[in-house]
Amino acid sequence: MTTPQRVESDLGWALGRVARAHLRVAQEQVAGLPGGPRGYQVLVAAAREESSTQLALAQKLGVDRTVMTYLIDELQAAGLVERRPDPADRRARRVVLTEAGGARLCDLERRLREAEQHVLAPLTPEEQDVLRALLRRVAEVDPDTASACEVARDLAQEC
Repeated sequence: MTTPQRVESDLGWALGRVARAHLRVAQEQVAGLPGGPRGYQVLVAAAREESSTQLALAQKLGVDRTVMTYLIDELQAAGLVERRPDPADRRARRVVLTEAGGARLCDLERRLREAEQHVLAPLTPEEQDVLRALLRRVAEVDPDTASACEVARDLAQEC
């Protein structure tokens, strides 16, 4: 008979523990942002996607389109994004980062990177880079994997 392994050797336990720690420090950094973590994801997507419509953002981030409307309303009211008509489809609106939104995003990215450094402190910078690369590869394997918003929501309910 083999001796059972300690819980700390279980991949699920380790991933859950790291994910909860990351979520906790990340939520602290985006606490004042409209929509919190979801608002941050919209800012990132608006900055990196050239012609993202509300619908495209909702689908990409796994957010209900009605919820996305309210989220973008809040970000727009804060002066962080604007809706602009899509020249290819007058019914659609592109979500575009404002100058203030870009500045806020830069600040949030810096603060989140510092928070990540705190979570990953036991690793060398090289190990951190390897871990990030490996996690990106694993995350891309299953196209049915929940969106970052769903993962964050589920983990927040566990805390």
